[in-house]
Amino acid sequence: MITVKKADELLSKEIKDYGNVTLPFDKTSGRILAAPMMADRDIPPYHRVTMDGIAIRFEEFKKGTRLFKIVATQAAGEEPKQVVNNTDCIEIMTGCALPSTVDTVIRYEDLKIENGYAQVGDTNVVLGQNIQRKGIDKSRGEILVPEGTFITPSVIATAASVGCTDLSVKRFPTVAIISTGNELVAPQQKPLPYQIRTSNAFAIQATLQQYGMTADLIHLRDDEQIIKSSLKDCLNQYEVLIISGGVSAGKFDYVPDALQKLNVVSLFHKIAQRPGKPFWFGKSADGRLVFAFPGNPVSTFLCCVRYFIPWLRACMGAIGAKIQMAILDSDLSFAPHLQYFIPVKIETNDEAQIIAKPVTGNSSGDYIQLLHASAFMELPMDQQEFKKGDRYPIWPFNNVLL
Repeated sequence: MITVKKADELLSKEIKDYGNVTLPFDKTSGRILAAPMMADRDIPPYHRVTMDGIAIRFEEFKKGTRLFKIVATQAAGEEPKQVVNNTDCIEIMTGCALPSTVDTVIRYEDLKIENGYAQVGDTNVVLGQNIQRKGIDKSRGEILVPEGTFITPSVIATAASVGCTDLSVKRFPTVAIISTGNELVAPQQKPLPYQIRTSNAFAIQATLQQYGMTADLIHLRDDEQIIKSSLKDCLNQYEVLIISGGVSAGKFDYVPDALQKLNVVSLFHKIAQRPGKPFWFGKSADGRLVFAFPGNPVSTFLCCVRYFIPWLRACMGAIGAKIQMAILDSDLSFAPHLQYFIPVKIETNDEAQIIAKPVTGNSSGDYIQLLHASAFMELPMDQQEFKKGDRYPIWPFNNVLL
């Protein structure tokens, strides 16, 4: 049995680049950008009006003129209008390109418009006000979004605004999520009194989907030959296998032995933690990886969130990924010499501090407790008492604090 720290070290040695793929920009949410996104022109691309009002020559206002003749009206998206006389003005709307013959915008709230003239009220006017200068945000060719960025709605909006209709993103490995167990039936089936509906595979699948990743679902009965034959096929077809169940010490836990017979080398089996102690991790001769999690729902979900997702993001070259901390909201005690992962509800207090409120459950089979949690808090194995106000790492899920 190894420590959590050692498990992290072994997993880090198996980080690899699965290459890039080009996708339509609006299909990349949750992916990792594989090449920097550049500005195709200055941003904004013209001197942009930021308030509805009139555009004037400031020099004329400075001379004392307060009454300006409206000679044109310009809407956003129209070619700029022009003034000829210094006492002329243009009614102009937010988003317009500023005409070259004017240099200052006065908002409607500071005007009285009557009979084709705009009277400027008693207000302070500054040269160039209410105008966003061309290129003030970014210059043409400048990097807007660096490689390794997690693609969010704002990144997609930026791609649209600069015409990046196809984005190079990191390619995900091909993944199969395999659940094992004779007691499991499909969600749409009515289980017998001694059966349960399968849920672990769907929890893992949903977790991956939050990162824009898809995976195939496979269920295997607790049959030694079926498991060996099916795992052989999966190792030929997929780059990564995520298995739920069949890795503990029971008579029908055939997965480790089957993988060994298929020449998948065990890199570790069992971590000094609760839940999720029987976690098995291995590698085939051609580099295919197997993450085999214990079958209890909370154990499976924790191992996915705590180990698989950080490994995946590292493979994708994600930048800005760091371990987050939260403040424990109540005293806890935990006697076994194990790293303890407790479901917590994340909240923010009046001092803008991240607070973790423990969510109690009956066991690692009590998946209902996760409905009320948003992260796992990791408590160190060298302690038995954990005090309110202490800070510990958290591993968020449900898209909280990504």
